[in-house]
Amino acid sequence: MVNDSRIRLGVIGLGVMGTEMLEVARRHPEFDVVVAADPGAAAAERIRSRYPDLSVGSDPVALVQDPRLDAVYIASPPNTHAAYAIAAMNAGKAVFSEKPLAARLADGADMVRVAAETGAVNALNYTLSDRAAAVAVARAVHNGDAGEIVGVDMRFTFPEWPRAFQSEAKWVAGREEGGLVREVGSHYLFLTDRLLGPLTPVHTRIAYGAAAERSAHGLFTAGDVPVTITGLVAAVPETYEWILYGTKRSYRISAWSRVEVSTGDGWAELPLDGPHGTEHTRLTAFAAAIRGEASTLADFAAGLRVQEAVEHFHRAG
Repeated sequence: MVNDSRIRLGVIGLGVMGTEMLEVARRHPEFDVVVAADPGAAAAERIRSRYPDLSVGSDPVALVQDPRLDAVYIASPPNTHAAYAIAAMNAGKAVFSEKPLAARLADGADMVRVAAETGAVNALNYTLSDRAAAVAVARAVHNGDAGEIVGVDMRFTFPEWPRAFQSEAKWVAGREEGGLVREVGSHYLFLTDRLLGPLTPVHTRIAYGAAAERSAHGLFTAGDVPVTITGLVAAVPETYEWILYGTKRSYRISAWSRVEVSTGDGWAELPLDGPHGTEHTRLTAFAAAIRGEASTLADFAAGLRVQEAVEHFHRAG
């Protein structure tokens, strides 16, 4: 690939996220989606029917070896991430993967090791890596507007799990690969790690219903800053909330995109400028990384730190 050419992309996994990213990449001026693959016959046929000009197969292993490709995007179940990503990096391709990094810590560590050995561009798709709300809070922390950071709380609640849009992805409900901490908590743990540094577990507890996680509670530290996390499935509205407490100002991100600020007398919405942060902008950031430019995306090493925090819940459970 020359610097001014389109990046030839292969897509692995054609569920909700894989389909969305494929469609975004097909419209993106910096990418050319060459091939897609999913072992599930129904998913492959759905995309084949929708895009008859696209080569769609059933073998992700063959896809990562395709010599036409510059990069691979992975949206398959987490227990497959390591095998596909490692094969792709060893084949000289850049890799953009959905989170979590992997289902097992050893697999995640192998992904980080191979990325370092091969020098392959590697990235994870954390929503908060470029969401405008998170960028605004990061700016406030780095500029000193928040003052000394004295705590972080994150809370997410759901009336059902998995969420309706993930109902066909059976692994999302399971203990081995899914659950609300991996699927949702990881985004907020990533943001906390990015702003305050690596997280050290103090105490974690997880409880299960018939199969899926029913509740998760944890206390971590980022340096000297206490970080709490609460996740629940109950008779409660769907809620996503992350609060950073500072001695000058505190900031609350809710519903992924809204940010409010407080100086101690209530919350006021903070106007946001710049890009909102979408799959399109994260693909743009991935393209920048491939071309050797700076990127806001999380790399596999950051993903492994998040995975270590997440898996502490499952060891405790």
